[in-house]
Amino acid sequence: MSIERDYFQLRPEVEKAYGYTHAVKIGDEIKISGAVSMDDQGAPTAVDDIEQQMKNVYADLKKVLAHYGCTFDHVIVENVFTTDMAAFLAVSEYRSQLYTKHFPTGSWLEVKGLALPEFMVEIELEARV
Repeated sequence: MSIERDYFQLRPEVEKAYGYTHAVKIGDEIKISGAVSMDDQGAPTAVDDIEQQMKNVYADLKKVLAHYGCTFDHVIVENVFTTDMAAFLAVSEYRSQLYTKHFPTGSWLEVKGLALPEFMVEIELEARV
């Protein structure tokens, strides 16, 4: 018995170049790769501005969720990776505008670095339809 998979690429050329797919839906579960603040060519945006990077990341994640007919209220796991936890915590209240019913489970981790040195925050999600 094969399981149907619905893959979604937000930035097909960037994802092809780096060898990943931004999201996949299997059954009623959606796995979304870590999103970073980048333009359509893969270049970092909002360099040195963690608040704007976070907002850009959530804007991209919103697009991915919408592709599957979902909102942030469908998110069950949110994992945040940041190079500056204190700075992220200072702007994280923005999340309450997105998660209007409940906050998801997840982990927040401070890391030494992300894929490119300009990236300050990366967020991955799991959602259920």
